[in-house]
Amino acid sequence: MDPTILFVIVGLVVGGAGGFFAAATKFKKDAEDSAKKAAKIILEAETHAREIEKHAREIEKRSHAAAEESKQEAEKNHAKAEKILAEAKTEEKEIKAKIEASEKRLVEKENHLDVKIENLEKQKITLTEREKEIEDLKIEAEKIREEEKTKLEQVAKLSKEEAKQQLLAKIEKDSEEELVKKIQEGEAKAKLEADKKANKIIAQAIQRLAQEATSESTVTLVPLADDSLKGRIIGREGRNITAFEMATGVDVIVDDTPGAVLISGFDLLRRYVAKTALEKLISDGRIHPARIEETVKKAEEDAQKLMQEWGEQLVVETGVVGLPPNLMKLIGRLRFRTSYGQNVLKHSAETAWLGAAIASELGADVKMVKTACLLHDIGKAVDHEIEGPHALIGANILRKFKIPEEIVHAVEAHHEDVPIESMTDIIVQVADAISASRPGARRESLDAYIKRLEELENISKSFAGVENAYAIQAGREVRVIVKPQEIDDLAAHKLAKEISSKIEKEMTYPGQIKVNVIRETRAEELAK
Repeated sequence: MDPTILFVIVGLVVGGAGGFFAAATKFKKDAEDSAKKAAKIILEAETHAREIEKHAREIEKRSHAAAEESKQEAEKNHAKAEKILAEAKTEEKEIKAKIEASEKRLVEKENHLDVKIENLEKQKITLTEREKEIEDLKIEAEKIREEEKTKLEQVAKLSKEEAKQQLLAKIEKDSEEELVKKIQEGEAKAKLEADKKANKIIAQAIQRLAQEATSESTVTLVPLADDSLKGRIIGREGRNITAFEMATGVDVIVDDTPGAVLISGFDLLRRYVAKTALEKLISDGRIHPARIEETVKKAEEDAQKLMQEWGEQLVVETGVVGLPPNLMKLIGRLRFRTSYGQNVLKHSAETAWLGAAIASELGADVKMVKTACLLHDIGKAVDHEIEGPHALIGANILRKFKIPEEIVHAVEAHHEDVPIESMTDIIVQVADAISASRPGARRESLDAYIKRLEELENISKSFAGVENAYAIQAGREVRVIVKPQEIDDLAAHKLAKEISSKIEKEMTYPGQIKVNVIRETRAEELAK
């Protein structure tokens, strides 16, 4: 045989045996691995089965415990429910017992009320019978009274009214002289005491205060360094002076007065602004409508600042602190207001000092009185802009600034626009009258003065029984001469009160007016 073929055959045999052996080895290894995996799976399954069994036993144990706990809870709830039910039944019995007791009491009260109503009905019947008896007795008594009255009138030959008039006339005649004497004595004593006390207080108050009497006119003079400035003030075709008058609200009088022009107007504030603006224009030298408008506006701003300063200064001087800034500006504005020629700012300060002096003597609240006196004429700062009496205007202003009501009422009542209620009201009124009526404080025109005197005399002469009347002491007193045969002493006192009341209602005047009624009887004979 060929050695090559043999070698091939031997190779095939050896290769086949080797492959078989390799395959057998692999199969055996795979079988072992599978057996290991199966053993592992079985072990894991057994372990899991044991855990499941253990968990099942725990669940069974918990279920048994929960069932036992639920059973115990149910037993407890059952016992509680039985207890609540027992308590409810007990409470129900108590409520039923109370209701039955209440019903029993109501029945007893109802029976008692029935008895009372029955008794009241019986009493009502009895009272009705008695009222009828009383009415019959009254009718009978009235009848007897009328019969006696008729018999008395027949005996006296006088009616009831005639007898009454005679009796009253006799009593009045018998007691007239004594009554007049008592009245005169009482009035004299009261007047003497009041005069002494009032004079002392007023003297002490005035002694503490000395003010000069000043008066304001309606014209302000502006001096000029050169009369040639008058032409520049007037301007071309009068345009400068027209613009100035429109901006300031005053009249500028450029006449033949050497070295001066006049500013005319009733409003002191406007005159002050106009004077300040004109002096600045003259000093600056530029006078034309645009410059005039600018200068007047600046002068108005300066005036506002000045009013604030004046108000603050007066508040410090009088010691009235704590007032709002805008209210102090209104106080300062009173510097530009006059009353019968008296500067209202100075009058307010004077009234405050007088009021404080009087309050200290009378034991009143000095601070409150001083504040009310200082603010009593605050309405005059704006009374030319608002309708109504300055006292009421001032009160409304003070209420807006939250000023205490007692001070507001004193301001409101100082001219008796509302009734006087407190000592503060009276002191403010008195201090205002003292400051306004002192000699030289105020002035008025001759025509107004004469008219006031004539009106005072005419009012006094308008009453029956007045023979003549004379106004004296610059209209602060009126002497009324009466006819003695028509007016007796008692009627003279009554006449004086009636005349004073009519003067208060129909006239406007500063201070007070004394009404003096004079009655005298003169007997004259001629010795021959």
